[in-house]
Amino acid sequence: MTDNGPAGRKNRFAGKVALVAGAGSIGPGWGNGKAAAVLYAREGARVFAIDFRAEAAEETVAIIRNEGGEAVAHAADVTDEAAVAKAVATCLDAWGRIDVLHNNVGGQGTGRSLDNITVDDWNATLARNVTSVMLTCRAIVPIMIRQGGGAIVNISSIGSIRHLTVPTTVYSTAKGAVNEFTRNIALQHAKQGIRANCVLPGYIDTPFIQRKIGGVPNYQIKGFASEDDYRKARDAIIPMGRMGTGWDVAQAALFLASDDASYITATTLVVDGGVTSTCAGV
Repeated sequence: MTDNGPAGRKNRFAGKVALVAGAGSIGPGWGNGKAAAVLYAREGARVFAIDFRAEAAEETVAIIRNEGGEAVAHAADVTDEAAVAKAVATCLDAWGRIDVLHNNVGGQGTGRSLDNITVDDWNATLARNVTSVMLTCRAIVPIMIRQGGGAIVNISSIGSIRHLTVPTTVYSTAKGAVNEFTRNIALQHAKQGIRANCVLPGYIDTPFIQRKIGGVPNYQIKGFASEDDYRKARDAIIPMGRMGTGWDVAQAALFLASDDASYITATTLVVDGGVTSTCAGV
């Protein structure tokens, strides 16, 4: 696997439309959503790439088009009900259907423990991670029902099922809610041909982990002196000896969205190099 990821293998999404929320990257490199959007296209899907930042969505679309695929960029805040409705309508205007919904929008705020949670941060973090998923699913599930089915992949986190040895209170709460929301809608709509699953990434080396939060580099918030020190520390705790990549997460999502996973729904797929099965030493 190269920095540009794997090529399409089976044309598994030929004739299908994939709407990817959070399809851009926060910085140079390959984030989970950007990699997923490109992989869907490499497997034959037409990709409707949504990102809060227009330039991020456009970068992803340019990659897809340069490889001969079909894609449309759309800027939207998917925590906003009206913006989601407009995005879905625009996708339908372009291609008339939506077969795959991939929700990649999320992330931590500043509220990591009780002493620094604010109501504003709590609400914003839950909106980004949970409300965005609810709004896109609520808008798109009726479309999938009319079409006779579809697949939903929501990106959660291993922080939803285990402690990460550092406080992630609001983020973990939000991602736990994503898991249960996904399980509920999967069971409610299983007989209508709709599958819904979560991917739970572990420690993934993407531009997102090097972002600034409140103007402070993420590695400093985590107590490290440099980006390199932060990477090495994360690599060291993984049984496989390395963090994952956006491509590792995207391949898992691609599988769950494909007909190869036609009998899989209401479940969570951990992508973490084995770290969730470990515990802290003494």
